Amino acid sequence: MRAILAVVDGADRDPWCQWIVRHRHGGDDELRRELFLAFLVPQRDRLLDAAHIQEGDLVLDIGTGDGLIGFGALERAGLSGRAIFNDLSADLLGLCRDHAARAGVLDRCRFVLGSADELSEIDEASVDVVTIRSVLIYVKDKAASLRECYRVLRPGGRLALFEPINRFIVADHGRAFCGYDVSPISHLAAKLEALYDRIQDPVNDAIVDFDERDLLRLVTTAGFDEVHLELRADIEPRMDPQAWEGYLASSGSPLVPTLGEAMSQTLSDEEAALVEQHLRPLVEQGIGEHRMASALVRAVKHGEGEDATARPSAGA
Repeated sequence: MRAILAVVDGADRDPWCQWIVRHRHGGDDELRRELFLAFLVPQRDRLLDAAHIQEGDLVLDIGTGDGLIGFGALERAGLSGRAIFNDLSADLLGLCRDHAARAGVLDRCRFVLGSADELSEIDEASVDVVTIRSVLIYVKDKAASLRECYRVLRPGGRLALFEPINRFIVADHGRAFCGYDVSPISHLAAKLEALYDRIQDPVNDAIVDFDERDLLRLVTTAGFDEVHLELRADIEPRMDPQAWEGYLASSGSPLVPTLGEAMSQTLSDEEAALVEQHLRPLVEQGIGEHRMASALVRAVKHGEGEDATARPSAGA
């Protein structure tokens, strides 16, 4: 865990790596630690609990990022367990390789470069567990990704999948911006929203084009015949206070600019000053509405001749 928390300079890395090591938390190391311990670690533990990892398992972590899930899975699989770290970012796989070397587990790790919907380097029926966290939101062909999950799993293998349901958190344009009331500056907020909407369509982009019912349909269509889904949704009247400088340097995904970049691209200096005058106190005091929804899917690939008692079911 200490290795994953290590501060890494992402300035010369690809956008995916830059987001993980810098833009996700605005370059604020204290916020990064808080995000890691209070939000990401509990997510990881829920996902790994659902995966029912056993001693000696081979775990494939798709879209591994900085390896939070993959290294956690490796710990649970014991000294005879192994992990495959997959990501479309060579820079992130490089970070994972460095983490593995420092932790002394490099010989139990494999690193596979590629997208979540094309895992040709992974043999059919070769892994015991597949884990995915916040990856399908970036994949347009989600059905292909889940077919690949099914293909690479052995009979009795388990899928554990966690995805945010972003349809739930999309705010009304013109009234709220990232949970903050921007009614007095709605004309300026609209300019920022328009920039983000050009990059990520608010209806059809992969990040918002599905909900929990779609996940159920996609998993069962891929071939899984034991599937369980847990949906969690939260609406809270307060946000976590955040330093303004960190907020400007953060972005909601690797594919969109930071707020500071968006303001410089769309607003005049006078307009940017008005946005800061209104929004900064809300951000620094946490005066906004927090919305979050997520789905956790557990599934088993049953196969001909499988001993149903040999592995725990996803519902255990």
